[in-house]
Amino acid sequence: MQTRTRVGLLTPSSNTVMEPRVCELLSASPEITAHFARFRVTRISMGRDALDQFTFEPQLAAAELLAEAKCDVIAWGGTSGGWLGAQNDVDLCHAITERTGIPATTSTLATLDGFRALGAGTYGLATPYLAEVQEAIVRNFAELGFECLAERHLEDPGNFSFAQYQEAEVAELIHHVAATGPGAIAVFCTNFDGPRVAPDIERATGIPVLDSISVTLWHALRLAGVDTAALAKWGRIFRYELPTGARSGGTPVTA
Repeated sequence: MQTRTRVGLLTPSSNTVMEPRVCELLSASPEITAHFARFRVTRISMGRDALDQFTFEPQLAAAELLAEAKCDVIAWGGTSGGWLGAQNDVDLCHAITERTGIPATTSTLATLDGFRALGAGTYGLATPYLAEVQEAIVRNFAELGFECLAERHLEDPGNFSFAQYQEAEVAELIHHVAATGPGAIAVFCTNFDGPRVAPDIERATGIPVLDSISVTLWHALRLAGVDTAALAKWGRIFRYELPTGARSGGTPVTA
């Protein structure tokens, strides 16, 4: 019987980028398959109604459906932990594992472990988000010891609209923050079309670019025990193992 690694991804309901790009990243890896479950996310802001979209129960219900597909790992393919705080995502991962018995991660925890794996203490941040969301991300990452040298955002409450930006527009934001010479660049949104432009900019600038979709896949596969070096054309991070202490739920949420 053929053995496959099954990656389960919890997907925002209005996200139209992550599924096709994950499938593209895995197109040359038939031994790995991606499986998706959605829950409702339609807007991104610091308002109470927007924050309430990320209560655990809808995510856990979706994770239970992925567990029925016998996934080897489950990842929340969303960056809400950036503005809610990384501990929120650690708690979510623990809840997913307790409910399903499957190791779990998130896009935010993957990004933070990506910084750690690369030894990057500084970063540039490119997103489509509102200023209030961007400020919360920068503040929360600073509390964990990561300094934002430059940021660009598009002041869009999205979430569906994030996918409407062309790859050239995403690339422009990345190039802008690259000019300050950060240790890494985070394209921080899984509905923002960065996976295909990020590797070329990475090679051109010499700065690692952690696209949220790509780094989430890296983290999930490494948690599942898969060597991701064969995916390195999609980004330098795929050559790296998880940082020391990494586990389901990410490395300890400390600076």
